[in-house]
Amino acid sequence: MEYNLADLYEAIADAVPDNIALAAGDVHHTYADLDKRANRLAHYLVSQGIGQGDHVGLHLFNGHEFVEAILALFKIRAVGINVNYRFVGPEVRYMIDNADLKGMITQRRFIPIINEANEGLEPLRPLIVIEDGSDAVSDQESIEYESALARGSEQRDFDSRSGDDLYIIYTGGTTGMPKGVMWRHEDLFFTGLQGGSPGGDPVESPEQLVEQAKEGWYTVTMLPCAPFIHGAAQWTQWICHLTGGKLVLQNGPSFDAKRILSLVAEEEVSTMSLVGDAMAIPLVEELKNGDYDMSNLAVIASAGAILSGSVQAEIEQLLPDVMVINSFGTSESGDLGRAAGDEESHEGRPSFYMGDEVTVLDEEGDPIKPGSGQIGLVARSGRLPLGYYKDPDKTAERFKEFKGKRWVVPGDFATVEADGRITFLGRGSKCINTGGEKVFPEEVEEALKAHPDIIDALVVAVPDPRFGSKVAAVFNTRGDKQLSLDEVQAHCRDHVAGYKIPRQITITKTVSRMPSGKPDYKWAEEIAREQATAHA
Repeated sequence: MEYNLADLYEAIADAVPDNIALAAGDVHHTYADLDKRANRLAHYLVSQGIGQGDHVGLHLFNGHEFVEAILALFKIRAVGINVNYRFVGPEVRYMIDNADLKGMITQRRFIPIINEANEGLEPLRPLIVIEDGSDAVSDQESIEYESALARGSEQRDFDSRSGDDLYIIYTGGTTGMPKGVMWRHEDLFFTGLQGGSPGGDPVESPEQLVEQAKEGWYTVTMLPCAPFIHGAAQWTQWICHLTGGKLVLQNGPSFDAKRILSLVAEEEVSTMSLVGDAMAIPLVEELKNGDYDMSNLAVIASAGAILSGSVQAEIEQLLPDVMVINSFGTSESGDLGRAAGDEESHEGRPSFYMGDEVTVLDEEGDPIKPGSGQIGLVARSGRLPLGYYKDPDKTAERFKEFKGKRWVVPGDFATVEADGRITFLGRGSKCINTGGEKVFPEEVEEALKAHPDIIDALVVAVPDPRFGSKVAAVFNTRGDKQLSLDEVQAHCRDHVAGYKIPRQITITKTVSRMPSGKPDYKWAEEIAREQATAHA
């Protein structure tokens, strides 16, 4: 057996067939049930010409269908491509073209978008539609999801697979159109999926993984709060299923804090994964106001965005028996490290213990000296993605070779503390240069969110005639409280250096973020620049 995700799932399904694999609304599938449904879908896809190396779009909300579909595609050595369900026609057309989609599985309500996106192109074959109450009609031949499954055999009679098979995750970061990160299954297993042993040493063989599932060594019940269009949610699914554990989903298009917290008790969730403050803040507010049984919950892990110190402190106060973990990583790098408990750097930024293959490099590709205070770029070597799909220029930009060794450099700036921890500073692409000084938005955002009246905040640059750029903050407040610039600046002076303090503020009803919880800096820049122009 190789480290192929479909192979591994099948082996675990044979070892623990009666374990509940998936709880999504009224749907509860055992490992055997999920395996059979994925087999049916896989056989139907084969009947429609989908095979090894083909790409099929997954244009879906969270639900059992996404889990079944990605497993079915891996069974036939094809690839499921995550398509953002908030995309409009031109953006979906970009995905069809850039990802070379042969087929698509989508919600009925998105059919008008598919019609627009695919106009003039070859028909998507197959186009599988999940009924959701919409009456939209497709311009091309389509089939309802359950009807497609009914046409396929539940037998597991597929060709052999390889650890070299591809897993592609489209990631957009905070700007630009998304890019497809290409992972080999085996590399992703060890770099992004914790080697089959969450919190422990990676397995030494696929057989050990199966034995662990039989014995229940790492078996967990996991609830990813993020949508499956986000790599962190997909990886949570696989980490869970590789333990023989139960994956719990909140169905539908949007994050619902009340429903999430209710599911913790209903499904006995032990681990919840979320994406930063955008998801943590509504959960905190709901915990303050509601009565929820959280006795089963042991871990809250944030991946894809770091929890600010003030929000983490609130969670720990409300749930003192729950371990709160900040995981640091990207779709390109996999798991880079974990926050060092309640230890912080001298500047109050979250610190992480690095994995063996993770370091911080200077411009020449040399590791920076611990304790030097020098700023460098976080980098990882070892098992890495092959690059970006159909984008050699971006691949060369992100994946670099120094002194004969290949590294991925996601673009995150950091320093290394004397004890070897890294202190994350922020994403270089959003760094603000004001009068020659560098300001990392994340640091100022964290300072702003430490204010008792500020809920969420984004920090961007706006033009300044003297300094080139100045720091501007866009945020919302509890009870829509109006704060003056002087008040905000006085608060920030206790947390960051003077040159980092916002020179302009905009208070909004809400702060826009991506469905994944990542910051929508384009929106914030538009808001801030409009205000700057109005007051020029």
